[in-house]
Amino acid sequence: MSTLTLKQVEKSYGGVRILKGIDLDVAEGEFIAILGPSGCGKSTLLRTIAGLEALSAGDILLDGSSLRGVPSERRNIAMVFQSYALYPHMTVAENMTFALRLQGVGRRERRNRAAEIGETLGLGLYLDRYPAALSGGQRQRVAIGRALIRSPGVFLFDEPLSNLDSRLRHGMRTELKRLHQRLGTTMVYITHDQTEAMTLADRIVVMREGAIEQVDRPERIYSHPTSIYVAGFVGQPEMNFHQGHLVDGDLRPNGIDIIIPRIGRGIEDRKIVFGIRPEDLRVASEPGDVQSGLPLLEGCITLVEPLGNETLLTVDLGIGEWRLRQTAGVTARVGDRVKLTLNPSALHLFDAASGLRLR
Repeated sequence: MSTLTLKQVEKSYGGVRILKGIDLDVAEGEFIAILGPSGCGKSTLLRTIAGLEALSAGDILLDGSSLRGVPSERRNIAMVFQSYALYPHMTVAENMTFALRLQGVGRRERRNRAAEIGETLGLGLYLDRYPAALSGGQRQRVAIGRALIRSPGVFLFDEPLSNLDSRLRHGMRTELKRLHQRLGTTMVYITHDQTEAMTLADRIVVMREGAIEQVDRPERIYSHPTSIYVAGFVGQPEMNFHQGHLVDGDLRPNGIDIIIPRIGRGIEDRKIVFGIRPEDLRVASEPGDVQSGLPLLEGCITLVEPLGNETLLTVDLGIGEWRLRQTAGVTARVGDRVKLTLNPSALHLFDAASGLRLR
């Protein structure tokens, strides 16, 4: 296990800045997920850590020692790529131990190490098979085994599950989680899939256009996003947003005939964007709901998406469409007019100009 420190990491191509002053400390044994959309720079960041891309500026430290100028093969770091990159003419055991073979490790020791890692990854019965005879999930385990067998200080994962179907992805997520718990190795995991990030990571790094937007525990990323960008990127379905004004602490939504009092106490009058997650809205189906004193919004259902244990509703409020989660079994049809209760304590407030969180 090793610590990893990034100090003002920069990467440019032809004058175009891809990474913009990345600072990050990864603790020994920590699982960090770097989350962001395609093109935000997360894979470039991983490749600079691995030594596959040279830094334009800044430094990367492994256990306190700078990696500047250290070639990738001499870094105590192993990387698992999005593609399995297995040699088709080599068996599972030969693929996993290829690096050891290059280091001059003897045949018997290589075989013993392959058997040990194969047992850890559930590949013990497949060591003599070739990649063509394996499923996608098994091939990915071989790729992970090839990294494990080197006993590196840090593991890097570049979207390793993106080529698998949803069922295999779920199974591999579980295996990776258990593997990290068992080994306690420092891991940095790149993904655009928020479910992977939320379920696997000790902390999540949300990236945007080559810079870090927020670093925090998964539950904090979800419950206290620091910006509109993070709030909209994390969560399925995404947070509902609308514009409004704060006047003497009261929220006055644009185009809605309601006032939410004292929600912005202590915040100067300004234009804001407020957000609410789909699970914090509900259809007012009982008389008590209507008389509860909570703000009510009225609209027409435009889409019903049954998901088994719950139903997603899309409701046109006249100011735009909002989505909400509804308990399964509740009758809802396209065209129905409904009232929605809005819990003020669940609102997220953001400054309209900067996009940063106010409350």
